[in-house]
Amino acid sequence: MFTFRKIYFVFFIILFIIEVLIALYIHDNFVRPYIGDVLVVILLYCFVKSFIKLPVTPVAIGVLIFSFLIEILQYCNIVDRLGLGHSKLARTVIGTSFAWEDIWAYIAGFIVILVAERFGNVKTKGR
Repeated sequence: MFTFRKIYFVFFIILFIIEVLIALYIHDNFVRPYIGDVLVVILLYCFVKSFIKLPVTPVAIGVLIFSFLIEILQYCNIVDRLGLGHSKLARTVIGTSFAWEDIWAYIAGFIVILVAERFGNVKTKGR
């Protein structure tokens, strides 16, 4: 069950760098809030798949549920309740406000995972 899968870890690192660059340098109303949320689901998925060998769907659903949970915690002002309201890092990583648009972005990331894995499996089976 536990393993190290280099390709997923490489994708995780690439996505992490992209997310950091978005957080630091993109201050718009589309890329940062929407693309960033789509990518964070994929980033989390790649991280989990780097170390745990489980089928695609359960991992993708688990990451989606985790993302929903974080969004619900944002609704409950978790950053302030934890006393981290002063921390820009905590406010960026955890988030500070609930938005239905984020839920849709997480679902879009989930769909991208399923499509990418399906395409990737079809492509590699032909080799």
